[in-house]
Amino acid sequence: MRPRSALLLPLLLLVALFAGGPACALVDGFLLRNTAALVCGPAPAPGHVEHPYRPGARLAVVWIGHATALVQIGDKVILTDPVFTRTIGELGARLVAPGIEADRLPPVDAVLISHMHLDHLSIGSLEMIEPVTRALFVPAGGLVYIPNFDFPSFELATWQSWEHDGLRITSVPVQHSGYRYGIDAEWMTRTFTGYIIEYRGITVYFGGDTAYARAFFAETARRFPSIDLALLPIGPINPREIMKKSHIDPAEALATFADLRARWMVPIHYNTFVNSFDRPGEALSTLRAAMAARGLDGSRVIILGQGEQRVLLGTDGARSP
Repeated sequence: MRPRSALLLPLLLLVALFAGGPACALVDGFLLRNTAALVCGPAPAPGHVEHPYRPGARLAVVWIGHATALVQIGDKVILTDPVFTRTIGELGARLVAPGIEADRLPPVDAVLISHMHLDHLSIGSLEMIEPVTRALFVPAGGLVYIPNFDFPSFELATWQSWEHDGLRITSVPVQHSGYRYGIDAEWMTRTFTGYIIEYRGITVYFGGDTAYARAFFAETARRFPSIDLALLPIGPINPREIMKKSHIDPAEALATFADLRARWMVPIHYNTFVNSFDRPGEALSTLRAAMAARGLDGSRVIILGQGEQRVLLGTDGARSP
């Protein structure tokens, strides 16, 4: 007997093709949701930033989607794990469109790549943003997968720093995996990292993907004792026995936030691609429950929709609403 999903797939494809977006919203299940998204295309982002650069902002952030965030610290702009393509690896469909179009980006002083996985290192996206990129950073060994672009590219080993014009980027340890295609897993064993960004007294942590590794986070906090903002993944969650080896769940993200002793946290890496068996909305609902258990509210854990921008510090150092 054919599996139920296999019997439904042709019908769902026909419905999606002829009915469009509303039919896609009814589709559940890992493969079916991804297939429907491939056919129907991504939903619009909840927010959409046309002019992301905010003159006078000391610290501002836009969650573009997945692990892609645009961070502004004064006159410097940093972009994390840029993915603007409709798919990853041609098969992973985007559920929600990017919150900023690639051609609306301001000049980007530093593009940070946390690891080599297809949903974090998107060569097609780097081609899109090549005209505005001033420098690219990858973990040690990562340049093997970076084509010759017009901008300079740098590898950073753990605790190694790069500095230019007051902007300082440091590679910090996380627990993940760094291969790209699977067949390279035997030699791409350390090609993953987190980053600390420092500029004019502001410090931002970007975790990329990581399992819960308290010793790493505590050491990062010891070396960087005044982290203002932590960008932390909250998914994928399920199946937990598999995911916990390389991904923090929402409760572990809050534990990481505490370990880092950061002032604010923005959750990332959820609700953008179908990359796990998480139910729609599960990551956020689980995060809110974990926040309540820890007595945290939206003043410290700032939940953004894709395309939503928040100015955390204005020119006077006060938090903006």
